[in-house]
Amino acid sequence: MNDLEKTLAEVAGGTLSPASAAERLKGGEVRYLDEFAALDLGRAARKGVPEVVYARGKSPAQVARICAALLESTERVILSSPHGEHEAAVREALPETPIHPAGRSLVLGSGEPGLTGGRVGAVSAGTSDLPVLEEALAVCREMGTTTLTFHDVGVAGIHRLAGPLQQLRDFDPDCLIVAAGMEGALPSVVSGLVSVPVIGLPTSTGYGLGGDGTAAILGMLQTCSPGLSVVNVDNGVGAGATAALIANRAAARKPA
Repeated sequence: MNDLEKTLAEVAGGTLSPASAAERLKGGEVRYLDEFAALDLGRAARKGVPEVVYARGKSPAQVARICAALLESTERVILSSPHGEHEAAVREALPETPIHPAGRSLVLGSGEPGLTGGRVGAVSAGTSDLPVLEEALAVCREMGTTTLTFHDVGVAGIHRLAGPLQQLRDFDPDCLIVAAGMEGALPSVVSGLVSVPVIGLPTSTGYGLGGDGTAAILGMLQTCSPGLSVVNVDNGVGAGATAALIANRAAARKPA
């Protein structure tokens, strides 16, 4: 009998109240897969952030087993940074499971998350930034937020930002994600023009020295625009989770 079954048995037997069971389950059951993984099955309930499997560094077989085990306890799983062999192994292990691409991630599972009322806006400086930004937005949507996105409006043609910025103001987001590579200037520009928190998402897009995202992240960290916070290079998962946590917290405080 695993931890979840034990808790449910105690509730059924009258030795544990439903409220106490809910508190216990927030801590989460841990499921061990041989010696290579300890799955935190209570993370979504405890943190409000969906389960994300980081594929890089794991074998295709390990990724497939982890995803299959997680889907026994949750409806959907995000698989971040898989390569082709990872995806093939997952599809073979889970032939009946819907799999949807989301930038450089895959969303596994069926159903749709319930909407929270939180709103996240997003902007990319260039088309090359889309894979990372789409990963961030996949996390936001899995956390129940509504999103509005505009692409390819970087500082090389700053006039392209005017229309999307007005539409974002009309959308009234609780938070913005701005993805940029190269010199990483766009998040500072946007942050100086809006009254909501902005999360800078540096990407590894660029030429030569600093083109691995170093120039972008350093430029964002040195911003003179208050209200801009920065995640690490290509960390779409971190940007999406932070933005959605802000948006969902704001939505929970809004009058009904």
